[in-house]
Amino acid sequence: MKLRKVLSLILVLSFIIFLNLGGLNAAEKVKITLLSTKGEINAALEGVAKDFSKDYPNISLEIIPVGVGQSPFEKLSTMYASGNAPTLAMIDVNDVPKFKENFLDLSNEEWVKDAVKGALNDITFDKKVMAFPFTIEGYGLIYNQQAIEKVIGKFDPKTIDTRNKLEALFKKLEEKGLTPIVVSPLDWSLGAHFLTIGYVTQSSDPKKIDKFIEDLKAGKIDLSKNRKMNGLLDTLDMWKKYNYLKRSPLAGTYEQGAQLLATGKVAFWFMGNWAWPLIKEVNPNNVQYGFLPVFVSNIPNDYGNREIPVGVTKVIGIDMKQNSREQQEAARTFLNWLVYNKNGQNAWVNKLSVITPFKNVKLTPNDPLAKSIFEYMNQGRTLRFLVTLPPDHWPTVGASMQKYLANVISREQLFKEITDYWRKVK
Repeated sequence: MKLRKVLSLILVLSFIIFLNLGGLNAAEKVKITLLSTKGEINAALEGVAKDFSKDYPNISLEIIPVGVGQSPFEKLSTMYASGNAPTLAMIDVNDVPKFKENFLDLSNEEWVKDAVKGALNDITFDKKVMAFPFTIEGYGLIYNQQAIEKVIGKFDPKTIDTRNKLEALFKKLEEKGLTPIVVSPLDWSLGAHFLTIGYVTQSSDPKKIDKFIEDLKAGKIDLSKNRKMNGLLDTLDMWKKYNYLKRSPLAGTYEQGAQLLATGKVAFWFMGNWAWPLIKEVNPNNVQYGFLPVFVSNIPNDYGNREIPVGVTKVIGIDMKQNSREQQEAARTFLNWLVYNKNGQNAWVNKLSVITPFKNVKLTPNDPLAKSIFEYMNQGRTLRFLVTLPPDHWPTVGASMQKYLANVISREQLFKEITDYWRKVK
């Protein structure tokens, strides 16, 4: 009898040990993948993946990088076609409608209630939240205050509120031997960011901006007579005169722009806060940067002359077609780790320099560009960051903008190419 009890006890203990070592109900190691389409943080994401696995040793997270300027839409489409979709796909907001049939409905996730106002608007379809808002970004004319003050003394960016005042500053900088600006000839920068300022400054009412886009599609807009579009291009024409690349306007690269700004070889660069990791890498000792608006006129309070575009730009979808249920759950765990775990929040904000779209995350990136964006946000001086344009907008219209930047086509020809593009959009 005693022998039976001993044998029974041994069996029970053996079963418990079996479970703890990875038996029937123990969590087995799950491998998940994250397609990263923010090239400037790919290296930092590798470190974040390791941080996550320290907190969740049963989950390994592999980062699949997409380079700066590569199309997230094309990369993800190729992966789905090959039957190798990532568990988590970081994509642009305007690409979500193309992939939402492959993504999990995330409407019941805890973080939905903690998202900041408007963060879920463009990724909600039929009341279903189809992606996770990953980052808020903003852009404008980045200035290197240290470089400016080195040649002209004290510089107060608040005194520059029109195109003419900016040009007066440019002239003074040039006279002192500092090249005022570099205009990077990137189709995504010119097409998705610069040109769209002309769209969003039409009105502070989002519905009127949408109406403007619809009228472009219908061929009802004569861009040559549009004040804001012409004002925006007047500003670009002024930039061209002082451009570091004016002798070869299409020769510049993204990396070159960051290098020139960070080393003080130019005073201004048109770009967004996503460039901070690269700027910091080039010159970690200078943190005196901020944003000026891209002026659309010489009227100080004209809509667009005090504001910069700010919004949710990158989102993450969880694949439900080519990844297992265990992988999907592990992906949910990762997103919740970012939003609610102390280590996750720290990694998200401080290691990736991300402005998070969640009210409960109180951390803010310790970088000057993010701080400048927060200042604009707190003052209500923001434009709509237009992230719902067709996927081919920036490569197509961006190519037209490159030709205009290089003086290959006239303004009239540029407006025709933009109009022709929109009339083909269904």
